[in-house]
Amino acid sequence: MPDLLIELFSEEIPARMQRRAADDLKAKMTDGLVEAGLTYAGAAAFSTPRRLALALEGLPAESPTVVEERKGPRVDAPEKALEGFLRGAGVSKDELEIRDEKKGQVYFAKITKPGRPAEAIVAEVLEGVIRNFPWPKAMRWGAGTLRWVRPLHSILCVMTDEAGEASVVDLEIDGIRAGNTTQGHRFMGQGRFAVTGFEDYAAKLKRDKVLLDPEERANHIWQEATNLAFAGGFEVVEDKGLLAEVAGLVEWPVALMGEIGEEFLGLPPEVLQTSMKEHQKFFSVKNPKSGRIERFITVANVETEDHGATILAGNQKVLAARLSDAKFFWENDLRVAKDGMGAWIEQLEHVTFERQLGTQAARIARIRALAKEIAPVVGADVALADEAARVAKADLSSEMVYEFPELQGLMGRYYAEAAGLPEDVAAACEAHYSPLGPSDEVPTRLVSVSVALADKLDTLTGFWAIDQKPTGSKDPFALRRAALGVIRIVLDNGYRIKLDRFIDGQLLRHKIGLNTTKASEGEIDTLEEVLEEVADHGVFGAAFQAVLDRLKDRDGAPETGDGSLLRTVGDAVPDLSTDLLAFFHDRLKVYLRDQGIRHDVIDACLELDGGDDLALIVARARALQEVLATEEGENLVQGFKRANNILRQAEEKDGVEYSFGADVKFAEAPEEKALFAALDRAERAIAKATADEDFGAAMAAMAGLRAPIDAFFEAVQINTDKEIVRRNRLNLLNRIRVICLQAADLTRIEG
Repeated sequence: MPDLLIELFSEEIPARMQRRAADDLKAKMTDGLVEAGLTYAGAAAFSTPRRLALALEGLPAESPTVVEERKGPRVDAPEKALEGFLRGAGVSKDELEIRDEKKGQVYFAKITKPGRPAEAIVAEVLEGVIRNFPWPKAMRWGAGTLRWVRPLHSILCVMTDEAGEASVVDLEIDGIRAGNTTQGHRFMGQGRFAVTGFEDYAAKLKRDKVLLDPEERANHIWQEATNLAFAGGFEVVEDKGLLAEVAGLVEWPVALMGEIGEEFLGLPPEVLQTSMKEHQKFFSVKNPKSGRIERFITVANVETEDHGATILAGNQKVLAARLSDAKFFWENDLRVAKDGMGAWIEQLEHVTFERQLGTQAARIARIRALAKEIAPVVGADVALADEAARVAKADLSSEMVYEFPELQGLMGRYYAEAAGLPEDVAAACEAHYSPLGPSDEVPTRLVSVSVALADKLDTLTGFWAIDQKPTGSKDPFALRRAALGVIRIVLDNGYRIKLDRFIDGQLLRHKIGLNTTKASEGEIDTLEEVLEEVADHGVFGAAFQAVLDRLKDRDGAPETGDGSLLRTVGDAVPDLSTDLLAFFHDRLKVYLRDQGIRHDVIDACLELDGGDDLALIVARARALQEVLATEEGENLVQGFKRANNILRQAEEKDGVEYSFGADVKFAEAPEEKALFAALDRAERAIAKATADEDFGAAMAAMAGLRAPIDAFFEAVQINTDKEIVRRNRLNLLNRIRVICLQAADLTRIEG
């Protein structure tokens, strides 16, 4: 069976596009060939800066002949319908077959599609793939219409049979005719050469200084880099992303180690590492004794007679210029930091965070207020939390963060230390952004936790207040990440926090901020008082109405009036708060599903009181899942659902609610009386365990009802002819429902 080799040779492909392009070439070619009837035994795709390659094994010499049966019109159908069917099927009337169907006699046609040579199919599919390749960005050149990421120079397309004979696939695209030749390294190669198959192709490329496999190039780079560093008594700072990128920049990697000027070694190691990575694609090399970054490794694409000395000299010169800028930024920033960072904080008054949500300074004010409220709950010092929130964003105005935005927070810690601020405040400047991803560590210092939660809750409530929620896969403000960050901080640290209180208060802050143009200076003071009251008591029901009542003036009219700021806020916040809490629940489901907790178990626990206490939800969910894993728990769910279904149907039929209490004096069967006693015991046990937050005991008490419920259903008939007994038994079913729902909403459990 023939093998196929394809190479698309072009100018340099951006490193970030190579892996995806190789995967796309493989997927689109194999999908197209299979759709055309050509199967294959194996496929592998490769990429270098100047080529995409695909090797397929085990292609058939031609596609199989296919016989298709097509149903036509009825025999008595109009002539035009028959003519249309004949044209579509490509057959004559004499070739049709008549069959008896339920609705009469019907024409059938058998259409034979003969097999096609594999080379013709490959040419057809490859042309379609090249002309419609999904590059993120593509260009045209010359007078042709072909679009490619960079000018495409040649196409290699060879099929090799079992005897080793190679033939070129007949294909031409915009003047580029497919052939059996390619070329190796741009500088060290020996010109174009012919190949007969994949093994010959890969071997000749390596001879001409090209490593075809990106994984092989990456491994070669890392091995050479670590060997160079080890020989000098150093260690390479691991960076898998940079390694993959550099492997996409060179076809023949040559690692070289150079020195960093002594005058730059005092820069923070993260600044050195970031500057070298972002601007020069250098690997950082540290001294394991001091932890300082003292060397760098660059990867050249060519071997030189002077063993890279000229290349290193040029790179060191460029690096010195880059690091001179970083040193200038660092020294200037330190002067501002040592003055207390006040100048930076003032500058944030002129930096917009979001058009409707105001400036960074306004955001900091909100975060400070919220951090002071959260601090006592998590056990943090309120004054330190306030100070940390005040300076946490100050480094956004620094020159270093302007140049390297990815260093925000980290530089804040350095500057806070230079300003002589307490260690907890400096740590919070860096840690309050965490966690940034599912594997990122969460802040654990109490002050850091306060500011991190305040920052994320302010972001979430702010965008909810202006109705900028995530939609579908779009989440430009990373709100899902912020919600997951809150969840992880709370759960990983074991905090018991009622989110509603903080969500309500912060939503109110945002609504007041969004409507300040409607209020006079006098009203703002009053509203700030209201804010403090609502932050303590929430915005739902009587508490919020009591605050409104206190604002009535001596004439009895609300101080805020019709359509006023506060009344508008009062109407809006509860719905927003409920919606945002539901968003937290959705993220919590994702988080817990990754830990093996079923989604229906989570749903069963979300419906109970304490839906804003994440730790409480998780404790209930874990206990319920453990019970459901037992036979007693599984059978209890079935008994509960049976009782609930019978009760629901009876209530719909009778038009009444059976919730007025069952009386044991109307019980007839022993099993019925035993269920009364079991429910009394379970009700007391579940109530006590729930109050003690011993959810394992609560679920166990609920599971203990399995046997008496099963015995009850086996022994009695619910819908008996005795009306009093029937009503009593239906009320007893309601007791089962009410008692079980105290532990978990079993109606949410599937199966």
